[in-house]
Amino acid sequence: MSVAKEIRTKIRSIENTQKITSAMEMVAASKMRRAQDRMHAARPYAEIITTVVSHMKHGTLEYKHPFVVDREPSVVGYIVISTDRGLCGGLNINLFRSVVDAIADWDSKGIKLEVGAIGKKALGFFRGFGANVVCETSQLGDAPTITDLIGAVKVMLDAYYDNRIDRLYLASNRFVNTMTQQPVIEQLIPIHIPKPIEVLAHHWDYIYEPESTGVVNALMERYVESVVYRGVIENNACEQSARMVAMKAATDNAGNLIDELNLIYNKARQAAITQEISEIVGGADAV
Repeated sequence: MSVAKEIRTKIRSIENTQKITSAMEMVAASKMRRAQDRMHAARPYAEIITTVVSHMKHGTLEYKHPFVVDREPSVVGYIVISTDRGLCGGLNINLFRSVVDAIADWDSKGIKLEVGAIGKKALGFFRGFGANVVCETSQLGDAPTITDLIGAVKVMLDAYYDNRIDRLYLASNRFVNTMTQQPVIEQLIPIHIPKPIEVLAHHWDYIYEPESTGVVNALMERYVESVVYRGVIENNACEQSARMVAMKAATDNAGNLIDELNLIYNKARQAAITQEISEIVGGADAV
């Protein structure tokens, strides 16, 4: 019966794991709903500031901000948004694979790369990968604020102002639905926004008080910060969704494994009982 005892021990161990994964699934589901609420709440501001920046980019401005001027790239920067914790399926690795492919493409053209990591997983991966990580921030929690990101974003913006990088990209996961999270790389600087329809109809511009330079400078930086913040909020919703799905799959797999082990246990127990009966019958015949 030693085999049956070993199987029972494995079953109890898997049942304990199943309880943990089931609890993590429920926690992730609860956090996912709150993360989606924060994501939806951040969208109106992001849409309005994107519209304003789009008008300014395509307007007839007397002052051209550096963020709207194209440069020939010799060094590019990437802000990569990841999670701080694992157990969320292939969410991080799919994003990292997209960034690594982009790095290989830039490297083939002789263009260098600098990385700003948001999240412990991105920091660990790209340091291990050998990339030049120039800034990082982590431990943002389940309700990150834009003030938590300003330091890392400013490092990359200063690098652009100082001509140490010529383009800046944002790599993050986009929330499609609960089951689908899509890795996306978008260009942050130079700002690339399709020309809105209303701008095509006529030429116009905003009225700036007291002067346009200070307003445009502040607005462009707020725009980049808002895009990064939106990426962090959306990535957080992706993380909770991916973790919920991964923990549900783990719980289901644990249940299937328990069923298989119970079948093996019953067979082993039945074989042991049959053997004991055979030994008893054999002993009786000998007597």
